Amino acid sequence: MDIPTTDVRTPLPAESPPVPAAPRRDPRKAEFEANKLRKRLRRQVGEAIGAYGLIEPHDRVMVCVSGGKDSHGLLDILLTLKGRAPFPFEVIAMNLDQKQPDFPAEILPQYFGARGIPYRIEEQDTYSVVKRVIPEGGTMCSLCSRLRRGVIYRVASEMGATKIALGHHYDDVLATFFLNLFFGGKLKTMPPKLVSDDGRHVVIRPLVHVRERDLARYAELNEFPIIPCNLCGSQEHLQRKQVGAMLREWEKKYPGRIDSIFGALGNVVPSHLMDRGLFDFAAVKASGIPTTDGDIAFDVDPALERATAAVANPGIAIDAIRLRRVADE
Repeated sequence: MDIPTTDVRTPLPAESPPVPAAPRRDPRKAEFEANKLRKRLRRQVGEAIGAYGLIEPHDRVMVCVSGGKDSHGLLDILLTLKGRAPFPFEVIAMNLDQKQPDFPAEILPQYFGARGIPYRIEEQDTYSVVKRVIPEGGTMCSLCSRLRRGVIYRVASEMGATKIALGHHYDDVLATFFLNLFFGGKLKTMPPKLVSDDGRHVVIRPLVHVRERDLARYAELNEFPIIPCNLCGSQEHLQRKQVGAMLREWEKKYPGRIDSIFGALGNVVPSHLMDRGLFDFAAVKASGIPTTDGDIAFDVDPALERATAAVANPGIAIDAIRLRRVADE
């Protein structure tokens, strides 16, 4: 007798729906956006140079290149502006090899050489000093910065540099302001131009009007050989990073707030603060002559009233920001 058998077969897996291909980006549009970014950054740096007198005829500008995106961007933009400037000046790259473990010492010399950029690599083992002096888990930035600054000043003198250019940007300026406000009890930030603390050099920051996000994009477009800093980069809870996170949150929630704060740094009214070194309060006398900076007693400041009204009506604020951005581009 034949025993019927059941035809048992492993069912074929259901075919997965095809994954839609990522939309191809129009290369012409990408190049258009890249050119807009390049032009904007060059214009912003050029405006900072003009507004603050950062570079003058026949200057020898020593650009401190750490290998990060900011200093790479600064060097590249200054080299471009050098070829278009109405007066001659020199640009020299300088890198301090601090002898950090696994630091790829060959990358920057190869990059500078390939582009024909005059440069100097200064080797100084500040890493060992910092690791020896600072206990494990301690904040290394302060000591590292002091040691690095001393070497940079010495090299600038040896090279005959008239200006030392650093890659601090718009976001650095704001973060430093709030660090001083929250923890230092001072209204102080990174200025575009200042004499060094030894009185022998002029330090400039041509990127003060440039956003960090734009520098990150610029670095991607130009494929700069980025070298991370492993000495202090692992310290995730530094106050500067927390302040940076706060500013990003503000920018997301309150469009225009960051621009307003940055603008305030260049629009100081000493008579309406409390610094006796900036304003002689003891000498204040009634003259009978109206003044635009006079106290308006119990009245609401009209400019402040308009600004707070714009925050209460976000549509107005956002439209104003968009108009500024369109004009900026």
